[in-house]
Amino acid sequence: MERQAGVARHRHRPRLRKALSQWQLYLILLPGALFYLVFHYVPLGGLVIAFKDYGLWTGIIDSPWVGLKHFQRFFSSPDFWLLFKNTFMLGFSSLIFSFPFPIILALLLNEMRFNKLKRFTQTVSYLPTFLSVVVVCSMVIDLLSPQNGMLAKVLQAFGFAPEYYITDPRYFRAIYIISGIWQTTGSGAIIYLASLSNIDTQLYEAADMDGCGRLRKIWNVTLPGMLPTIAIMFIIRSGEILRVGYEKVLLLYNPATYSVADIFATYVYRQGIEGQNYSYAAAVGLFESAVAFIIVIASNQVSKKLNETSLW
Repeated sequence: MERQAGVARHRHRPRLRKALSQWQLYLILLPGALFYLVFHYVPLGGLVIAFKDYGLWTGIIDSPWVGLKHFQRFFSSPDFWLLFKNTFMLGFSSLIFSFPFPIILALLLNEMRFNKLKRFTQTVSYLPTFLSVVVVCSMVIDLLSPQNGMLAKVLQAFGFAPEYYITDPRYFRAIYIISGIWQTTGSGAIIYLASLSNIDTQLYEAADMDGCGRLRKIWNVTLPGMLPTIAIMFIIRSGEILRVGYEKVLLLYNPATYSVADIFATYVYRQGIEGQNYSYAAAVGLFESAVAFIIVIASNQVSKKLNETSLW
């Protein structure tokens, strides 16, 4: 036994020396790891308030245990199905309509032969990523203003009467999706451009010898080479169907659009922050996270069976 332990220690020494020789990389990793540890993992212990009647002055430990009371209250609430439908429709629509755009942009950039135009297009498409959600929502509201908005002036020039689109429930999802496409397409394309660099150039040479044109090379070489990355990104994005970011919705919606814009995250904000119903809000948020986790697991399994690509 002692001999086996000595052999194991001897085997692990090279790994330890290699890790110590790369301490600079671990030092760079440390801030990100601490961020996720402090703000994502440590707060998980506070989810216990979803099963208690939590009060600020009572504290987590002394608050009475109520079990599934808040979950039952939420599931029997008339708001449940409305919130579920709005969240699913907004997340699913965003996934279906916005997911292809970074792929298309990456393919177009890859086919460009003028490097200056390619770099310029990539830079312009990437710039909206640096804008905060507050700035983007302010630009959207100003653009769609019926008095001084650019869209209103264009419509008036063609003889159409402008509308206040922000307060019309019919247009909310389109506004949310289109503004999201504009903001995230450039940054998303970078991931696919990186995957394109890993495609063997000999495959393109073989396609040229077979007489393939650009479109056939894209269909038979480029897209299959991007497929693993596309599958991984789709799995990640599928988990966001019910995890729609509340910041953008909160900045764009109003009581007139609650019927289509009110989602789990904004409901949690109103119940928890404004209404101080902390335990109830925690129960709603925990339900949302649990469903999102199930969707990610299901998407991963489907992807593994269809194209043998998965996160784990």
